[in-house]
Amino acid sequence: MGLPFLDSFSTAAGRGVWHADELGLADAQVVATGHAALDAELPGGGWPVGAMTELLQAAPEAHVWRLLLPGLAQAVQMRGGPVVLIGAPYEPCGASLAAQGLPVGSLMCVKSAAPAARLWACEQALRCAEVAAVVAWLPQARVGELRRLQLAAAQHEVMLFVCRPASVALSASPARLRLRAERCEADASQIELHILKRRGPPLSAPVMLPARNERMAALLAAARLRRKLRLQQQGTVPAGEAETSAKVVRIDVWKGGRNALDRVAVAV
Repeated sequence: MGLPFLDSFSTAAGRGVWHADELGLADAQVVATGHAALDAELPGGGWPVGAMTELLQAAPEAHVWRLLLPGLAQAVQMRGGPVVLIGAPYEPCGASLAAQGLPVGSLMCVKSAAPAARLWACEQALRCAEVAAVVAWLPQARVGELRRLQLAAAQHEVMLFVCRPASVALSASPARLRLRAERCEADASQIELHILKRRGPPLSAPVMLPARNERMAALLAAARLRRKLRLQQQGTVPAGEAETSAKVVRIDVWKGGRNALDRVAVAV
């Protein structure tokens, strides 16, 4: 009996083979990031559940919430448990997070400066069935320690984000997905997101995301315009600020009482 010719099963074999020049499919559940441009570049179209995503940044607090908040809010809705923050460099603004869909009551913060304590807390959080996601700042974690966390996330199917300094970009990592976020030098209102590791080909250009949500951007734009109007009335407009392409529209006095203030709306 002769052996089957290779071409006779090449089609069937190809169905389960990932080609390195193609974006891979997710082999587990994913949660949409809330950023359409980023979802389009990730296997399965979102953050992997039961795997570690590594976020590298020059500053430990830079862009974390802007990038992760929509996915964390969705994870809480799906699982009902808390998001555990381990070693966060600053206390998050609960009111701001709640306004964007992440209730303050769904946050659990673990504070510790000791690297070993942070690793222990992270692993224990991953083992809790109620936890929706874990975000840990582990700047000194070693590869073996990260591998242990990756295994715990996979075993208990928890979404894990590990924040580390940008200086470790060339070191090995067991993370399923690895990103580097940095401020765009050409446009401060944008974030450059470099995908360093994914199941797919390298990106020719970084993914560009807005550094602030639309609501915050509108508030900041309105504040700048109020300042500019005030300076114009005083006759002290700084050089380069005399012209603006924004359209300023006066809104009637807010019907909230005689002490209510005029509002300024910005049409962008």
